[in-house]
Amino acid sequence: MKVPRTRIKVCGLTRASDAQAAVRAGANALGVILAPGHRRSLTVKQAAVVLARVPHNVQRVGVFVDAPLEDVSKAVEQLGLTEVQLHGIEGPMYCASVAVPVVKTFRIGPGFDPADIERYRGAVAGVLLDTLVEGVAGGSGKSFDYKLARDVPRGAPVYLAGGLRPENVREAVRRLRPAGVDVSSGVEESPGIKSEEKMKRFVAEVRAADHENEERARR
Repeated sequence: MKVPRTRIKVCGLTRASDAQAAVRAGANALGVILAPGHRRSLTVKQAAVVLARVPHNVQRVGVFVDAPLEDVSKAVEQLGLTEVQLHGIEGPMYCASVAVPVVKTFRIGPGFDPADIERYRGAVAGVLLDTLVEGVAGGSGKSFDYKLARDVPRGAPVYLAGGLRPENVREAVRRLRPAGVDVSSGVEESPGIKSEEKMKRFVAEVRAADHENEERARR
């Protein structure tokens, strides 16, 4: 039985050189944060520089938090985004109005109810599970109890974030088999500055987990 390869997204990119390093490392998707106030936030103009030489076979993802739909649409057009990731309280109707596939983020912590995801069925292309940290919309670098992910409805692809790094991503992928993983601080030298070596190690660990999962599926 063929097991799908886990999608690997490197997010929070702030430099064109890091975007190229992520591509060389084997990332399938690159993310830029277009939400003001985050320490890795970029303007659309800055993001255009970061993504300028990204190959067509690598997805370009814009991250937003409760942005006006018009602003999202403009960024999609100007940057050639292939996907939008939403970290706010955007509802299903908002998600369905975006011109490209949407991944909606749900933060895991006290009060999280997996049934909330059902409201978005048919309106999003995937869901991203991140860690609930009060006052932080995402990118905290903190992990959650990944066992909670097992109760999430699988009507759409489920992506995993929150504290992932080369040292723990293999076990997370092996146990949970998410459709994809999303990493930012776990492959950084300092906030917004990526380490090519860490990105290579991260990708290698994910692919090792994919191989293990495929071997298990054959038994």
